[in-house]
Amino acid sequence: MPYPDKLLAEDEEVVRHLHPHWLTLARPVAVLLLVVGGTSFGAALMPAGPSQGTVRAVLAGVALLVLVVAVLRPVLRWRTTHHVITTQRLLLREGVLARRGRDIALSRIADVSFQQSLGQRLVRSGTLTIETLGDGGTTVLERVPDSDGVQQLLVALVAEDADRRGAPVPPRQGWDDDGWTPAGWTTPQRTTRL
Repeated sequence: MPYPDKLLAEDEEVVRHLHPHWLTLARPVAVLLLVVGGTSFGAALMPAGPSQGTVRAVLAGVALLVLVVAVLRPVLRWRTTHHVITTQRLLLREGVLARRGRDIALSRIADVSFQQSLGQRLVRSGTLTIETLGDGGTTVLERVPDSDGVQQLLVALVAEDADRRGAPVPPRQGWDDDGWTPAGWTTPQRTTRL
């Protein structure tokens, strides 16, 4: 599903639209299978009699309540959480009934880093940390799919945005003495005194 064009400026394009990693849905799917299987099994075990229908209805009602809380709510939360990278900014939106959002202009991003555990590396997920200039502070996005690729994309877009505006590229922490720079970043200028 494309991101709504009404939220974008005229010359702005969506580069990447992400939801949290699909593994976020593993627990709700497991709960769904357990509740449906357990409820069906429990309903089949009910002995015949005048209260069989009532007990089955109560069992179905409890199962429905568990499904709404433990399955439907997390699925809706996953579906309504958007991390949208455009040519000008990063848009963050989340919430089902009450919505929260934040827009971070690429020009305000000072540093982007990612962190992955071994398990996250296996499923290509991770945590993205975005440091911004000014009062925005640090934004942490958890369970980001392809977090290292998203980090590299943001770094490249920040550099492109700085080039387009003619602004200096923000310095990157940990420059090597030989001038190594990550993809998309310019090498720092060196001055030699004689």
